[in-house]
Amino acid sequence: MLAVLYAVLAAASNAVGAVLQRKVAATVPDDEAMRWALIAHLIRRPLWLGGVVALIGGFLFQAAALSVGDLSLVQPIVVAELPLTLVVAIIAFRARIDRDALLGATAVSVGLAVVLVSTAPRGGDHVPGNWTWMWTSLASVGAGTALVVAGWRTGGAKRATLFGSAAGIGFGFTAALMKSALDRLSAGVDEVVTSWQLYLMVATGIVSFFLVQNALQAGSLVAAQPPISSLDPIASVVYGVLLFGEHLRGGPWLAPALLGALIIVGGSAALSRSPLASGDTDREQLPEYASSSPATGSAH
Repeated sequence: MLAVLYAVLAAASNAVGAVLQRKVAATVPDDEAMRWALIAHLIRRPLWLGGVVALIGGFLFQAAALSVGDLSLVQPIVVAELPLTLVVAIIAFRARIDRDALLGATAVSVGLAVVLVSTAPRGGDHVPGNWTWMWTSLASVGAGTALVVAGWRTGGAKRATLFGSAAGIGFGFTAALMKSALDRLSAGVDEVVTSWQLYLMVATGIVSFFLVQNALQAGSLVAAQPPISSLDPIASVVYGVLLFGEHLRGGPWLAPALLGALIIVGGSAALSRSPLASGDTDREQLPEYASSSPATGSAH
């Protein structure tokens, strides 16, 4: 029961953090996208800093849940942050929910939970070598770069989705690097501090966080949050299998796993049809946006 309680608190904290950051990121001018000026703009806003604190709380609650419960129990609950984010956003932005948004967010969360429960990832004992890390790093950077470039060439909801996808992969890679660094803890703290994985983890985490802010600045939560919430745990599982030899359930469990994947695809399609995916609904509720005019200079 403690694991369930901590997981629910983690999901709620992540939802609040995402909404607070989106509320501020939506006011950042377009010409600051993909520039560190974006962070300089955001860090001066107490509301955005409150969102960062909420996300830190979500991380701590998730860590507490995993310390007393299994991944197969905790992770499906934590991914409930997606529909919770939608509910919090509707309240914060005073927007009306539509059926596509509600069904889509619920379907993505349920589908992801089904995939995780069906595959039941469990630990492996493989220690990846430097060559394995090199090829994995190149593939991860290549995939993330391709998504960012594609997002930069478009705008609005598509850009938010592509940037969010890159961030989701980045967070999954960050988790893999964290696991590798912490595996050295048994040999002493010095082994962790001197491992290159620790510093690459920090760099990857910073870049992923930066991409999240750009995704939230580019489009609505309905466009940005689903790929982040979905690809983070999925990428983590893939890295776990490829790098550390973790095992997944197969045989008859492949059928519900495939069904869960199809539910995720269907939910994503429903979300893309929602009027909330345009990003205009929530922006019009922002005091900074509503008070601006062509004469005074609009934030967007």
